[in-house]
Amino acid sequence: MNNELKATVAVRETLPTVFGYLGIGLAFGIVARAAGINSLLVTLTSLITYAGSAQFIMVGMFATGNSILAITLSVFLVNARMILMSMTVAPLVKHESLIKNVILGTLLTDESFALAMNKSNLTNRQLNFSWFNTVNLISYATWVCSSLIGALVGSYIQDPEKYGLSFALIAMFIGLLYLQIINDRALPLLLQAIVVLLVFGLVFVGLIFIPSQLLILLVTILSCILGVVIKNAFF
Repeated sequence: MNNELKATVAVRETLPTVFGYLGIGLAFGIVARAAGINSLLVTLTSLITYAGSAQFIMVGMFATGNSILAITLSVFLVNARMILMSMTVAPLVKHESLIKNVILGTLLTDESFALAMNKSNLTNRQLNFSWFNTVNLISYATWVCSSLIGALVGSYIQDPEKYGLSFALIAMFIGLLYLQIINDRALPLLLQAIVVLLVFGLVFVGLIFIPSQLLILLVTILSCILGVVIKNAFF
């Protein structure tokens, strides 16, 4: 990454995550097809919902016969973290118009958020619409196309679990976490390591007592609060 905020630069900087989107999108399409959802609905799900982890949850709940209300609530809880991410990104693009901010927020994902945070470390905490929107559009198009391809391929795969496709999402987040840590020069490495271990611990304990759909949001909020407390107290 460099400090240039051009669309052409965004294309190059988004390419590493494109391969992650391809893997996860293919996995989603295959898993959804195995659950009995046809290729058209798989593609529409990615076009309209556009929420990787939430889409996997949707498919799982659909396959087990959950109600529409339960599925909708679960997807909302899982994606509620985007509210926090949008609040974090907003100051970086506050100079852009309201409509441009809405467009950026609509297509924001975990991956584009991570890229934005990494980029902001090199641009004095400033981003622009051209760079950010290019990142979002490439990510969106890749996700939709890979989901469709996965659904078509999934017609010939009866048991997607044996290929370990569900790990694609986890692997991508590990890579994004690594990039965020090595590029963020504003925070001490020790502090970042402590917060990461804290998140792991909270998730491990939380899974025992809290539904997984709600756990992501609660751990995100609690980790942010504890991270700020630890930073102010010891760093």
